[in-house]
Amino acid sequence: MLNEKIKRDQLLTIQDLADFGEELLIGIRKLISYHGKPNKQWIKSAEVKTMLCLSDGKLQYLRDKGIVPFTKLGGVTYYNLREIEDLMNSDKIHDHQTKSQTV
Repeated sequence: MLNEKIKRDQLLTIQDLADFGEELLIGIRKLISYHGKPNKQWIKSAEVKTMLCLSDGKLQYLRDKGIVPFTKLGGVTYYNLREIEDLMNSDKIHDHQTKSQTV
């Protein structure tokens, strides 16, 4: 119905308005769900450093210790976004930051 040419003397019914409102809400929900979720599974080091507030050296240290899981592909280091989010919610990063500051 949205693609039809609307004429000036055409009447709209309450049902037409209800249908339009429903279509509009469906479209808005799709936009919110699409933009609310990251559309990628793998991120690079720069994004991880920003997310975890780390320097290059600290990220390398955490990789070497096995704290931050990663995958290398063609010389580029990738991190699984879900694993990094889980790491952010755990105390592993905070424990290592406080230990390295006291040592």
